[in-house]
Amino acid sequence: MATLTYCKGLPTPADELNELGFTDFEMFLEAYAPIFRAASIETVNHLLLNTEFKKSDWNTHLQQTYGINKRHANGVISAAKGRVDGAKEHRILHIKTLEGKIKSISAWLKKAERKLALARKFYAKKKWQNSNTGCNFPIACSLQYKSTNLQSLRFQIHHKKRRLTLLTNRLEYLRVKPIKVFVPHGDIFVVGSKDESFGNQVSQWNGSGITFRVPKCLESRFGKAVSSLVGDFNRNINRLPECGAKTWHFYRKNGKWVIAVQFTPKPVNQVSRNRMSGCIGIDMNPGVRLVG
Repeated sequence: MATLTYCKGLPTPADELNELGFTDFEMFLEAYAPIFRAASIETVNHLLLNTEFKKSDWNTHLQQTYGINKRHANGVISAAKGRVDGAKEHRILHIKTLEGKIKSISAWLKKAERKLALARKFYAKKKWQNSNTGCNFPIACSLQYKSTNLQSLRFQIHHKKRRLTLLTNRLEYLRVKPIKVFVPHGDIFVVGSKDESFGNQVSQWNGSGITFRVPKCLESRFGKAVSSLVGDFNRNINRLPECGAKTWHFYRKNGKWVIAVQFTPKPVNQVSRNRMSGCIGIDMNPGVRLVG
């Protein structure tokens, strides 16, 4: 089933602000984001090597290298894999787009060159003015541009060939060009599971406050966990369930932290009834009175 994502700016309650004007939760995110990014970059580079990827072994490697827990490492792997898969899919779509453009230009050139060849053959004949068949490409002169249709078509063919060469070279380069993946600053991803309490073992939200489990490398600064009052995700039609997996994403936008939760939405209650219960017809024609 499809998932939904609710986003909101990370609240900063006045009673949680420190001397610097930040909450403890913001301070933790600022400290953890560079660690998460370094681990993501290494994971992305490993995935781009096209070698056999063993998630369990790589998870252990991330834990030992960066001093994070298993659940934190799962978030790193999921975020990195999503970016790599997206970059590969984008490369495939880019190649298909260039192939489509090349195919379209080639077809146009084929028709234009055939039209040009037939026109040259026709006008090379003697007394072509008295021909009964005529030509599919009549000669006409533009008083504004002071050029004929023949000159205009030759000019178009010249530039289409240049465009075709450019796209062909770009396509050949794109097929062998290494894929690059952008890993942003200020980005933290935590994967949830429906088997865990509050849908996520690392980041637990009880409807008003959130408690984030601190990785081992930062426990000396922030303790075992950091908490903050983030409130609810108010929507006109709230489809955020109390149970079920919840994946959390923290990222910086315009200098501020944003908190996002991804989840499987609750089914929408049916509001319509069977037509056997009756229906209402409305005639919208002008001059007709609306009747229910």
